[in-house]
Amino acid sequence: MAIEIERKFLVISEGWRPHVAGRKHLRQAYLARQGKAAVRVRTVDDASATLTIKSRGARTSRLEYEYPIPVEEALSLIELRDGALLAKVRHIVPWGAVTWEVDVFEGENAGLIIAEVELAHEQQALDLPPWVGREITHDERYYNSRLVHLPFCHFPADDAAPQERVG
Repeated sequence: MAIEIERKFLVISEGWRPHVAGRKHLRQAYLARQGKAAVRVRTVDDASATLTIKSRGARTSRLEYEYPIPVEEALSLIELRDGALLAKVRHIVPWGAVTWEVDVFEGENAGLIIAEVELAHEQQALDLPPWVGREITHDERYYNSRLVHLPFCHFPADDAAPQERVG
């Protein structure tokens, strides 16, 4: 069984930028997000594509199944999407013993920058970089499957501003 164990944080500064080891442009769309699962199609740099099925809910651990598909098929499937097309640049940022993915969103989600890290287990100790702020792992508003229906540009001003780390 494929389980993704991930924590997500809002980014509060540009301190991650000097540490970027790579980047890729992602475009993704949701074909379905009702019930217990979301089905996503994603292209990476217009060179590869995947079809992903993820369990829903704002939890640290979720089921995730991902399958490579031809880019041409992904582009056709994107046209069947439910909601807007989501675009972002993912930056790979090694920090300590883990590798962070810092997503800089585009379009109606411009201004939103999220850092996420995959863990080996839910209790894994994590040394938080100084450029991450409030944890949003359990806040569904920041999940990509929600941002395609309620983009960041429509968030209340208090929620849209980066906030210092709590705790």
